[in-house]
Amino acid sequence: VQTMRASFVQLGLGLVIAVVLVYLLIVVNFQSWIDAFIIISALPAALAGICWMLFLTRTSLSVPALTGGIMTMGVATANSILVVAFARQRMGEGLGHVKAALDAGASRMRPVLMTALAMIIGMSPMALGLGEGGEQNAPLGRAVVGGLIFATIATLMFVPVVFSILHGRARAKAAGAAATGDAYA
Repeated sequence: VQTMRASFVQLGLGLVIAVVLVYLLIVVNFQSWIDAFIIISALPAALAGICWMLFLTRTSLSVPALTGGIMTMGVATANSILVVAFARQRMGEGLGHVKAALDAGASRMRPVLMTALAMIIGMSPMALGLGEGGEQNAPLGRAVVGGLIFATIATLMFVPVVFSILHGRARAKAAGAAATGDAYA
């Protein structure tokens, strides 16, 4: 029992550290705290998907399930990066934040779905626990499948909305600061 608890604590800590390090890496790459936050906004949905899938399949939380959770975080983050990078590109071309977010959600739908479906289909045999000793790795597959289902929906629906809202506020704040600065000039 002590070994199991130590493993859970270490993997849970590893998951938190992984999310923080990925967040900081995204901040450096995008040079924006806001965009990094937008990208990781799909991760709570991934965690919810993992929990629901484990609950629905009556699978206990285990080291393989936590490992699957870490894998899911990576794929979910990569998919969100696709959407946010495209939305930023469209904003750079002169589109407004709402139009850029809608374009990103629509045009990146296919690559996001292809990435998620490839992982889900690839993990489905493992999730079913088929074959000799298949139940041993089934929690990993189930965690990945459940997490990616929820994360993909969040990436395509929620991430563009968060992008639009936060970039709309940033533009309004910048416009307000410019108007205030012009008034004192």
